[in-house]
Amino acid sequence: MALLPPAKPMLANPFAAGARRALGAPTAVITASFLGFGALVAQQDFGLLPGLLTTLTIWALPGQIVLVELYGVGASLAAIGLAVALTNARLLPMTVALVPLLRRRRRPGWRVYLAAHWIAVTAWVAGMRDLPQLPRSQRLAYFMGMAMVLWWSTLAATALGFWLAGTVPHALSLALVFINPLYFMLALVADLRDRGRTIALAAGAVLGPVLHLVTPDWGLLVAGLAAGTLGYLLAAHGRRRGPGGG
Repeated sequence: MALLPPAKPMLANPFAAGARRALGAPTAVITASFLGFGALVAQQDFGLLPGLLTTLTIWALPGQIVLVELYGVGASLAAIGLAVALTNARLLPMTVALVPLLRRRRRPGWRVYLAAHWIAVTAWVAGMRDLPQLPRSQRLAYFMGMAMVLWWSTLAATALGFWLAGTVPHALSLALVFINPLYFMLALVADLRDRGRTIALAAGAVLGPVLHLVTPDWGLLVAGLAAGTLGYLLAAHGRRRGPGGG
């Protein structure tokens, strides 16, 4: 008779545990990035309240930057909406990967769909690593604890960056914005046991600069799609062959 797998540890307060998980490096990184965004909002004369509204509703830094930059050059509302949608399309596969970890039988589906709003880069990285180690009954509360700390930190950072805009050089504001994607890349590189992830990162590092030279407007999108697809296909092929396949 097969032995049952060991029970996963129950947290006394999963929401508080998730909040503690978000403190430290995740909060520091995302706060620094949104300080830069707040300064950008001020420099583009976008307004503090609209800037805070983008953080409340979009909560995806590349899309927010696109919105503010296109507003600054006078783009149409339709063009801004399309550009933001395309920029944030990267969150769809992340959501598809994370949402099944949050689901639980006999739990109303709307709770999970609501939680999907807070699936962004920093919370996704931590969630994909931590949630499988938790009992399914505690995952949603744990994730929301993380997300709330990060969300409110970004709101405070947006406002602070806006108020400090006059004292922060423009180059430094842009540098702060790029801390978050750098953290995302380093967090993925920290664990390369997943073969598909390793292949996708390596392929993206090669294809990204090359395709940017060929087509600056579409290079990043094409490189991401090609590298991710290649990583998935090669990893799936390896799984079908098995460890001893030839």
